[in-house]
Amino acid sequence: MAGSTIGTLFKITTWGESHGAGVGVVIDGCPSGLPLDEDMIQQFLNRRRPGQTPFSTPRKEDDQVRILSGVFEGKTTGTPISLMVENTSARPRDYSQIASCYRPGHADYCFDRKYGFRDYRGGGRSSGRETIGRVAAGAVAVMILERMGISFTTFTKAIGPILLTEEEIDLSLIGKTSTGLPNASINAQAESFLKECMMEKDSAGGVVECRVAGLPVGLGEPVFDKLDACLAKAILSIGAVKAFELGEGTNAPRLKGSENNDPFRMVNGNIQKLTNHAGGTLGGMSDGSELILRAHIKPTSSIFSPQQTVTKDGEEVTIQIKGRHDPVIVPRAVVVVEAMTALTLLDLLMINMTARLDSIVDFYGR
Repeated sequence: MAGSTIGTLFKITTWGESHGAGVGVVIDGCPSGLPLDEDMIQQFLNRRRPGQTPFSTPRKEDDQVRILSGVFEGKTTGTPISLMVENTSARPRDYSQIASCYRPGHADYCFDRKYGFRDYRGGGRSSGRETIGRVAAGAVAVMILERMGISFTTFTKAIGPILLTEEEIDLSLIGKTSTGLPNASINAQAESFLKECMMEKDSAGGVVECRVAGLPVGLGEPVFDKLDACLAKAILSIGAVKAFELGEGTNAPRLKGSENNDPFRMVNGNIQKLTNHAGGTLGGMSDGSELILRAHIKPTSSIFSPQQTVTKDGEEVTIQIKGRHDPVIVPRAVVVVEAMTALTLLDLLMINMTARLDSIVDFYGR
C-alpha cells in the first residue's frame, strides 16, 4: 500500500490498523534539540481520545503514547522519531457480521476491489484510529512552531445545522464543551440535536475551523505547491473530511471583487491588510495575516439504523451495524485538523529556507 507518507523535509509515515496490536507514526526530519517527552505528546492525544463525552464512541482506550526512538535525555536527536500507541480495547468480534458485506459510507467496497482483500475489523487502515499517528506527529510540529511564535486556535464551527457565528465565539470555552463549540448556549443546542440523532439511531457531521497566527509572509510556492493546495491535500486526507475552505471559501463567489479584495494599509511602518477575506493567503503564499481554514466533516458512516447493502457475492441484504461508534466525530477531529495544519506549515517553513540565496549564505556564515 502506497500513500501512508506525507511531507518533504518534515516527513511522517503512519502505520497500524484499528484492531491490530497498535498504531503509530515515524517522523523523519525533526531537528535535534527540541525538548520532548511522552507527556507533551499525550496532551494532544488526550484531545482525540474516545469515551470522554456522551457523543463519542464508548470504546475505552487510554491511547498512551510510547517514544521508541529519536529522543535522548529529554531532547530530540535529529534521527527518526518512532511513536507507538497500543490498542488495548480491540473487539474484532463486533465486526464479524460485516466480513462478507459492504457497509454504506465506508471504504469496504473500494478496498476489496483495489486489493482483493480487506481488514473488516473496524476498517483497518481506513479507520479513524489511524489519525492517532497524525496527532502524535502534529504535537511535535506544534511544539516547534510555537518556538517560532506561531499559534493555533482550533474549534468546532458547526454541528449539523447548528452554526456558530463570529460574534458568538467565546475563546475562553475552546476545548471545554462536549461538542467543541466555544459557546455555552450554542453547545446546548448542539447537544439536543445530537441526542435526537442518537434516539433515531443516526449520526451527524459538522465543521472544524483552524486559525493560525504568526506566520511569516511568503510561505508556500506560487504554482503547484501553493499553501492553499498543500493545506487542502493535508486536510482532505483526513478520512471523514468532504470539503475544505480557506477564508471566505464557498461564500467568495457570492461577493463582488470590491467586497472580496483585501485592501492594504500601513500600520506603524508595516504593510497590513484591512480585511482578511482571503484567509491569510495571496497567490498561493501566506500574506502575514491570520490563516483561517475550515474542514467540513461528514456524518459518521457507522449508524445503528438498518441499511441496504450487498455481499461480496452480489446478494442484496439489510444490515444493522453493531459495535462502538461515535454519533459525531467532529469534536474529536478538532485536534486532527490542527495536527495536519501544523505538519503542513512546518514542512513548508523548512522548504522556504532555501527560497533566497542570501538566507542560505547567512545560515552558513559565508
